[in-house]
Amino acid sequence: MSSHPAAHRSSAPSTLPPLTSGPHTRRLGLVALVATFGGLLFGYDTGVINGALSPMSAELGLTAFTEGVVTSSLVFAAALGAMGGGRLSDGWGRRRTIILLAVLFFVGTLTVVFTPNFAVLVIGRVLLGLAVGGASTVVPVFLAELAPYEIRGSVAGRNELAIVVGQLAAFVVNAIIGNVYGHIEGVWRIMFAICALPAIALFFGMLRMPESPRWLVEKGRHEDALSVLRTVRSEDRARAELADVEHVAKEELESHQIGWRAIFSNRNLLRILLIGIGLGVAQQLTGINSIMYYGQTVLKESGFSESGALIANIAPGVIAVVGGVIGLSLMDRLDRRRTFITGLSLTTVCHVLIGVASMALPADSPARPFVILFLVVAFVGSMQTFLNIAVWVYLSEVFPLHMRGIGTGVSIFMLWVVNGFLSLYFPSLVQATGITGTFFLFAAVGALALLFVITQVPETRGRTLEALEEDVTTGAIYVVTRK
Repeated sequence: MSSHPAAHRSSAPSTLPPLTSGPHTRRLGLVALVATFGGLLFGYDTGVINGALSPMSAELGLTAFTEGVVTSSLVFAAALGAMGGGRLSDGWGRRRTIILLAVLFFVGTLTVVFTPNFAVLVIGRVLLGLAVGGASTVVPVFLAELAPYEIRGSVAGRNELAIVVGQLAAFVVNAIIGNVYGHIEGVWRIMFAICALPAIALFFGMLRMPESPRWLVEKGRHEDALSVLRTVRSEDRARAELADVEHVAKEELESHQIGWRAIFSNRNLLRILLIGIGLGVAQQLTGINSIMYYGQTVLKESGFSESGALIANIAPGVIAVVGGVIGLSLMDRLDRRRTFITGLSLTTVCHVLIGVASMALPADSPARPFVILFLVVAFVGSMQTFLNIAVWVYLSEVFPLHMRGIGTGVSIFMLWVVNGFLSLYFPSLVQATGITGTFFLFAAVGALALLFVITQVPETRGRTLEALEEDVTTGAIYVVTRK
C-alpha cells in the first residue's frame, strides 16, 4: 500500500491555530444541517421511483422501456446538472446556486405530481434530475470549503448521509402509502408530493446561510470572507485561514492559469481530473444505484412477492443509513485510500456471493429470497460505510480552488452518465443474464476498480485545502513510498 512521506503529511497544518469550540461550532453545524437538505432531496427523488414505478406504470400505461426512460431521465439530467451546477457555482456563488436548486426541486416535484401523461412526467423528472445533479456537486463543495480541515471529512460527508436518509424516507413512505392507500388511483403522486416540503425548507434556510469564504476570496471579497470565517471559527483561526487562502488565490492570479486552460497546460491537474472521474465511475460500477432504484425488482426476481418485496426493500435503506453513520464517524480517522480499498474489497466479495447464492439455490427454495436479501443488505452496508461518503468527500476536496467547480462537476457528470446507463439497462441485464450473471459482472468490474485505487489514487486526509492545492498542482501529491 502507498502513503505520503511522513514529513510531507505534517508540513501544511502546523501553521494554523488549533480548533476550539464555541458558538462558531454550533453555527457551522447549522450551516451543514441546512445545506444537507439538498442531499435529502437528492436521496428522496432518486429513491421514490423504487416503489412508485408499479402504480405509475399501471396508471400511465408504461412499457418496460418507458419505465427505464422515466427512471433514467432523472439520472441523465443529473449528469448535466452536475456539470452546469459546478460551473454556475464558480461564477455565481455556492449559496445562490443552492437557492436556485431548491426552486428547481419544487417546480420539478409539482410537474411530476400533476402530470397528465408520460411526456410531461419525463419533463418533471428531467427538472428534478438537473436539481439532483446540481446538488450533488455544489453542496459537498460548499461544505468542504466552510469546514476546518481537521473535520472536513465528517462535515462534507453529512451530505451523503442526508442522501441515504432521503432514500430510506422514500422507501418507508412508499411502503406505508403503498400498503395503506394502494387501492387509490394515483397513489404514486402522493409519494412524489412529499418531497416538496424539504425543497421549501432548503430555499428559506439557505437565504439565511453565508457564502463560501474561499469563493469570496477568489472574487476579491476578502472582508466578506473574513466576516464569514469569524462566524464559523475562533478569531485567530479565522485570520490565519484567510491568510492561507489569500496566499493561494494570489499565486493562482499571478500564474494566469485557471479553469480549463490550467488543466490542459498542467499534466498534474489533468491527472487529478482523470482520477476524480475514475473514482466516480468506479463507485457507480459497483451497481449500488441499481439496488436503490430497482431493489424491488431484484427482490421479486429472487423469490419475494410484490408486497413482500416492497417491505423487504426497506432493509437496504435502513442499513444504508446505519452504514452512513458509521462511515461518517470513520471519515476523520481513516485515510481515504484505506477506506476505498476496504470498501471495494467487501462489495466485490458480496457480488460474488450474490451470484453464487442465486446459482446454487433453486428458484423454489424458501431460503433463496432471504439469503439474497441478506447479501444485498451486506453489500449496501459495505458500500455506504466505506465507499459512498468517502468518494463524495474526496471529490469535494481534491481539486484546486480555481478548478473545483469544473473538476467536481466533470467527475460527477461522468458518475451520473454511468449511473444513467446502468439505470436504463439494468432491467434488461437482469432479464438477459439473471441475478447470477449481473452480479458476477459487477464483481469483475469491482476487481478492476480496486486495482485502479491501489495504483492511482493519492491520499487527501489531514491536509488543508490550500496545502492539497499546492501538492496537486506541483505533483507532490503523487510522490508515494512503497511499503
